[in-house]
Amino acid sequence: MYSNKTLNVILLSVIAALLFIPFLGRVHLFDWDEINFAECSREMLKLEDYTRIYVNFKPFWEKPPMFFWMQSLSMKVFGITEFAARFPNAICGVVTLVVLFLCGQRIYDKKFGILWALAYGGSLFPNMYFKSGIIDPWFNLFIFLSLYFFILYTWKRNGFDKEGLQKKPVQYAIWAGVFMGLAILTKGQVALMVFLLVLGVYFIYNRFRFYFNWGHAVLFLVVASLITSSWYGYETIKNGPWFITEFLKYQYRLFTTHDAGQEGFWGYHYVVLLIGCFPASLFAIPAFFKTPSTSRFDRDFKKWMLILFWVVTILFTIVQSRIIHYSSMAWFPVTFLAAYSFYKWDRKEMNYKKYAGVFATILGVIISVVLLAVPLIGLNIGKLAPYVKDKFAQANMEADVKWNGLEGIAGIIMVITIIVGVRWLRKKEFYKAAWTYFAGTALVIFFAAAMIVPKVERYSQGAAIDFLIERQGEDCYVTALGYWSYAPFFYTHKEKPANANAYNEDWLLSGDIDKPAYFVTKIDKIDNYKQFTGLKELYRKNGFVFLKREIPSK
Repeated sequence: MYSNKTLNVILLSVIAALLFIPFLGRVHLFDWDEINFAECSREMLKLEDYTRIYVNFKPFWEKPPMFFWMQSLSMKVFGITEFAARFPNAICGVVTLVVLFLCGQRIYDKKFGILWALAYGGSLFPNMYFKSGIIDPWFNLFIFLSLYFFILYTWKRNGFDKEGLQKKPVQYAIWAGVFMGLAILTKGQVALMVFLLVLGVYFIYNRFRFYFNWGHAVLFLVVASLITSSWYGYETIKNGPWFITEFLKYQYRLFTTHDAGQEGFWGYHYVVLLIGCFPASLFAIPAFFKTPSTSRFDRDFKKWMLILFWVVTILFTIVQSRIIHYSSMAWFPVTFLAAYSFYKWDRKEMNYKKYAGVFATILGVIISVVLLAVPLIGLNIGKLAPYVKDKFAQANMEADVKWNGLEGIAGIIMVITIIVGVRWLRKKEFYKAAWTYFAGTALVIFFAAAMIVPKVERYSQGAAIDFLIERQGEDCYVTALGYWSYAPFFYTHKEKPANANAYNEDWLLSGDIDKPAYFVTKIDKIDNYKQFTGLKELYRKNGFVFLKREIPSK
């Protein structure tokens, strides 16, 4: 018979799979990141080159290959589809919730494990990213696991009062190195930077007392290096240092320049975490302050999580680019602290702070209003379009999208969640309140992903994607004009160009092309190409203009 622990893991895995896997292929991939990464994986399969990453059949040195290996394997099984591109992160969602349950259970007890898994799976962005095709969910999980095993290492080495640590310190150090190596293989050396900064701050906080053995530290680095060398070393030996050198230059550039125009004010990541990690972010606030602890490990693990939060948010505030998922590693400490608040309130080890419930109610009401407003806007979008000044956005709103009002279900569930959650908070039934807030929010995301997101996507890019899909199998060139998009590569199932001029926009527009060329541009960009008389406008739809150039007659 299965043990209770095994049954709990199986049940949690099934629930997580039901939350994250349905509707993965219901909506097209979004520019840029989702389509970019999916195209890298498609070309990995097309070229049968699993050691170097390409996009548009050119070397793509911005990311290591770990996630693309996962995606390409998924595409091998499910085909070149949206479902296949997002499936690895759905699996990551299942694994993450199980990991948090097991970690929480080991550090505290079963109830805390449930609360932590609930908080992560039932908060907005952490849940939504498991339905995406971007790299960060696996990257964050590997970093967290590396740090978690290192924490266990320090407890075992320093004789902390935690039962169940049956492995030797060296074994925990090895596992920390393994997961750090996987993290670096997933997104790069920033994983080690975050890890070392957290360790450094902990070292300073503990008044410069060494909490690790230098031999074990070296072992950790050796193991991580061996894991990363499976690609970094092999690529360098096989093809020379150029690709790795360009990759490292790109990593440096990310920290010193505004990447892709992603600028923002200094508090950007804190606002993103406050809203994007709802409701966990609001209930985490009381745990940021000094709280009574019941044991040395209780106090120490919370200290690690607080340090991780501040290191991540301050580091990526310093970084010039402002992108939502840069601070997504902070979701682990935020959801831990939310679980910590509910756990301590439920055990009467910490006084309930009413402001947390008040703030959660205010933000929950705002989110409810937005979700309820979306279908109303959709049903009346034709009346609103004239008031939109942006020419392209106004044309987007002409898309033929059928709304029936049922899309408001997500908003209704959010309203019910807030009302019932407040009721449980007033009764000081904190465990039931946690279930209400987090399970309710998870359902909101589930229905919004199924009913709202696909319709919104039809406005933003649907017409362009439809046109590109129609070009599949046609021997032609297809490119975007006046804006950058990865969609022409992935959605046409682009073949590797036989003619190097295919990368030259001027040649495609006015040169001696050897096959028809199609172009996708936007209604506010089309005037920039009037001088190219060989371009024939096929049609316009929802803000996009579709053009064709035939082979010049000789």
